[in-house]
Amino acid sequence: MRNLTLFFVLLISTSCNTSKPVHNAEAQAFIDSYTEEYVKLYTASSDAQWAANTKIVEGDSTNAKLVERTGEAYAAFTGSKENIGKAQDFLKDRSSLSALQEKQLDKILYFAANNPQTVSNIVKERIKAENAQTEKLFGFDFKVDGKSVSANDIDNALKDETDLVLRLKVWESSKEVGVGLKPGLLNLRKLRNKTVQALGYKNYFDYQVSDYGMSTGEMMDLIQKINLELRPLYRELHTYARYELAKKYNVKEVPEYLPAHWLPNRWGQDWSSMVTVTGMNLDSVLKTKSAEYIVKDGEDFYKSLGFNALPGSFWQKSSLYPAPVGAAYKKNNHASAWHMDLNEDVRSLMSVEPNSEWYETANHELGHIYYYMSYTNKDVPPLMREGANRAYHEAMGSLMGLASVQKPFLEKKGIIPTGTKSDGIQALLKEALNYVVFIPFSAGTMTEFEKSLYADELPADQINSKWWELAKKYQGIVPPSVRGENFADAASKTHINDDAAQYYDYALSFVILFQLHDHIAKKILKEDPRATNYYGNKEVGKFLKEIMTPGSSKDWKEVLREKTGSDLTARPMLDYFEPLMKWLKEQNKGRVYTLAEGF
Repeated sequence: MRNLTLFFVLLISTSCNTSKPVHNAEAQAFIDSYTEEYVKLYTASSDAQWAANTKIVEGDSTNAKLVERTGEAYAAFTGSKENIGKAQDFLKDRSSLSALQEKQLDKILYFAANNPQTVSNIVKERIKAENAQTEKLFGFDFKVDGKSVSANDIDNALKDETDLVLRLKVWESSKEVGVGLKPGLLNLRKLRNKTVQALGYKNYFDYQVSDYGMSTGEMMDLIQKINLELRPLYRELHTYARYELAKKYNVKEVPEYLPAHWLPNRWGQDWSSMVTVTGMNLDSVLKTKSAEYIVKDGEDFYKSLGFNALPGSFWQKSSLYPAPVGAAYKKNNHASAWHMDLNEDVRSLMSVEPNSEWYETANHELGHIYYYMSYTNKDVPPLMREGANRAYHEAMGSLMGLASVQKPFLEKKGIIPTGTKSDGIQALLKEALNYVVFIPFSAGTMTEFEKSLYADELPADQINSKWWELAKKYQGIVPPSVRGENFADAASKTHINDDAAQYYDYALSFVILFQLHDHIAKKILKEDPRATNYYGNKEVGKFLKEIMTPGSSKDWKEVLREKTGSDLTARPMLDYFEPLMKWLKEQNKGRVYTLAEGF
């Protein structure tokens, strides 16, 4: 009887499978051949980009030429008419393809759209323009009162300085780089749009959004929904900040909007250094440590969850610390993680110093590195070795950054003494001034600006005014001095130049972060989401690995639904900060709200 039952089960299973796509050997041969060449060219381009970002020497064009040459070779292959034609032919009969083959062929066409050789001259011109923009951005010599200062010097001054006259000088210095970048940004807008239009996209913004399987309209609706959901909490934070900062700077008349130079961040995207949590002053502890300790401690966190040690090549080849004083070169000062060969060569580019900001940043960047290591496996083809979507990569990094600064975790690690007394509301306030404050910047100002720039062909004489119009609308921030169209303050932000039209990634990543953290805290750790300790919990590690291991071979919405039981929602983020919302309303009683409730 048992064998007969098994026979019918097998028969039903076989009959159901007949309707499923089958493996297409011819398509697979093309994919394999394409992948082999793609990985070679991707690696060569990564090597050149790495050299150009870690050793920027004024007047030396060696690295720039290598970047151009490898970039052009990569573009010529990914955008070749032959590869486009073959991929399109195989996709005409999707029923003959496995799901994984279909995804890889779609990805081949997505790569092609950014480099179509039907407009090879435009592609070459764009590559050259992008490299020139990067060199200009990261080779810039910031000066205050005629003295050269580093980006870290500027950031530290904006966190600590109380003299508003000096703060204004430092803030204005941070924006000088945008002046020289404006022509390049306008040129890149033209070249990027023309490139993707050759394969049927309306504009570069549409192209970048399409990687989510969404239209621009759908993406804008989604991020506006997130903005609106978080607006009441941001409005309370904005009011609180106006009054507290006026007090700090001894300004009697509280301004309606926040002057940009009052804030502890060049773009007003993170205000968390406004708050020092009693008993949780990590800087006082970390300043006694070495920069090397910060990164090694991050690795220890991941190992405790069951992840492997970082490969030896990571330590040998990464650029983790600031360029030596007096060095004959500059380096990109923006933290990043690199998957050099889509295989085992993983690196990070940072300028780590022993402080709380770099402590959290190091844990974040290692999140990217461990994501790379997780989906580099035999079941995930190189073309699918990406995050489930781009936001997932940021979410993983930010999730570990959040976990690394929660009190029970810090006690377990011995960074603060066990039983340390701290103010839970102040801890929540510090976190909100990071995570919540970032949403109107990324999902509001940045995304709307780039949508206007690429999709709406924002006129050249409105670049700076549009930026500040959006900063006021979404962030409630205004410039402290006259900012005419000779400036391009948006261009002072790294990703406007070199990773364009995808700042919604970061906003969505924070929503995903809190959705994942809520699940880990409540379902795995059985702890308050505001006071968790991931350290040493292999079940947490297993949960994260199961999300990370498939890379982009599974649909991102399906992954989120499977792992958390819910579609994308900001509800866990709002729940997390609910006690803070009540506290802020009490603090703001009698204060004047000037930020609009909606948009």
